[in-house]
Amino acid sequence: MSAHTDRFVLERLPPRDEWPVMLYPSGSLHGSSPLNLVSLLLDQAMDKPWADNPLFCSPGQSLTYRQALAAVNQRVNLLHAHPGIQTGNRVLLRGSNSIGFALAWLAVVKAGLIAVPTMPLLRAKELCDIIDKTQPELAWCEASLADELCQAQSTRDVLRSVLLFNQSDNPDSVENLSAGLSTLAAASPTRGDDIALLALTSGTTGVPKAACHSHLDIWSACQAWPMHVLRSHQDDVVMGTPPLAFTFGLGGLLLFPMVAGARIFFPPPPLTAETMVQAMSQAQCTVCYTAPTFYRQMAAHIQPRSVPSLRICVSAGEALPQATRQIWQQASGVNLLDGIGATEMFHIFVSGSTENFKPGSLGKSVPGYEAKVLDANGHELPRGQTGRLAVRGPTGCKYLDDTRQHQYVQHGWNFPGDAVFQDDDGYFFYQSRADDMIVSSGYNIGGPEVEDALLQHPAVAECGVIGQADEARGMVVVAFCVLHPSYASSSDLVKALQEHVKQQLAPYKYPRIIRFLSSLPRTATGKLQRYKLRDLLTDD
Repeated sequence: MSAHTDRFVLERLPPRDEWPVMLYPSGSLHGSSPLNLVSLLLDQAMDKPWADNPLFCSPGQSLTYRQALAAVNQRVNLLHAHPGIQTGNRVLLRGSNSIGFALAWLAVVKAGLIAVPTMPLLRAKELCDIIDKTQPELAWCEASLADELCQAQSTRDVLRSVLLFNQSDNPDSVENLSAGLSTLAAASPTRGDDIALLALTSGTTGVPKAACHSHLDIWSACQAWPMHVLRSHQDDVVMGTPPLAFTFGLGGLLLFPMVAGARIFFPPPPLTAETMVQAMSQAQCTVCYTAPTFYRQMAAHIQPRSVPSLRICVSAGEALPQATRQIWQQASGVNLLDGIGATEMFHIFVSGSTENFKPGSLGKSVPGYEAKVLDANGHELPRGQTGRLAVRGPTGCKYLDDTRQHQYVQHGWNFPGDAVFQDDDGYFFYQSRADDMIVSSGYNIGGPEVEDALLQHPAVAECGVIGQADEARGMVVVAFCVLHPSYASSSDLVKALQEHVKQQLAPYKYPRIIRFLSSLPRTATGKLQRYKLRDLLTDD
């Protein structure tokens, strides 16, 4: 491996005066400290009680922490053998949630390279955009997902090499090329501020960005919400649906369990709500991560006795409707642990807890973070008034070469783009995305509260609510609904749903327009793409 360092990312970080204020505990590690994230997570696990406990499991395969370290080290040595590789080079990773993907991610970061995980559903054009943005030297790709990446590589000379994994019958696969290499490998001598991950936003606005997270950023996130709120332990079996390419999945389904010495089970794709519940039962899952939409779908297939081991269910990725919380609790017997996070902040920074739960709230600031509700001029609002959520802590937004840094970070605070209010007890309540607030006849209407009301009607399986410009009222509420199979769209059903909302909420909040769709546009992480709903209105 070359002694030189690729400075591509370092030269494209925002200037320091555009960074958010970073809050670190007194006496903790800092940016200039020697720190390799994977060394802390995996190498040091050899001195922990769980060194010989299972870490990764899937049907037909299991690796203990010690075996996983050996496999990661072999892959580190394979990376170091790549011609011309330098510390700081980017490695594009493409794969579904699997042991192979997890080992690849850990090896890249331990080797001092920068991981660029990509969603498995992306097509060649989208991969080209990411390659143009991040300039990866090489890619490791799951064999079953190679076609689109190879199409992208054929038009992008910067991507010099693509190696395939999860392909045991290919002598040139990552598994077979690394199998004969040493199981010993020293971690790259990285510092806290060295970038470990370029996290691509999931594109709810249609224009993804790359958030830069250092070894210290990610390690600090591992010491915050997982330690103070989740409090997992080495007897846990962790499962979920968010992709490892998404920071919600990367934290919940890889890094945070490793901090606790827990076991991670990767069920085989494709996953449906029914097969996920079956896999949870078979694996004796104790901790589950997924988005509200999937919890709602799984509720039809689970009963408290279905997964008796289940004790913690984490919901994040999008707003959690109260109706979904109730349906899941009634079906499973387990309450949902709600939290709000952001790719730019790496993971959850405001969260409920299992001890102090207030219905309808997001919870409070995670220890280590500060959160406030500010107006458009940056002044803190009184309790009960809706404004912009502002956050700072040991993680924060650092976009790669993106002018939108100025929008996200202002006066040292991160603005994730959420409209919230805070009650007298310090609990935060989500209203909407800040740019999705519907202002109709002078009233502020949050789309998620209308969605929650609609979801309480037996006809509605899913829904998305947006505002449409209106000459008389400024904006009107428009609802897009997916119906349960036993219901058919009709003008009578429209009226019934409107009356239902009027009974649940102040009458001015009811949707004046209701449209029925067979499905809602969502990202690969399950987030509703409201901009595509707005496009449907534009197309009319």
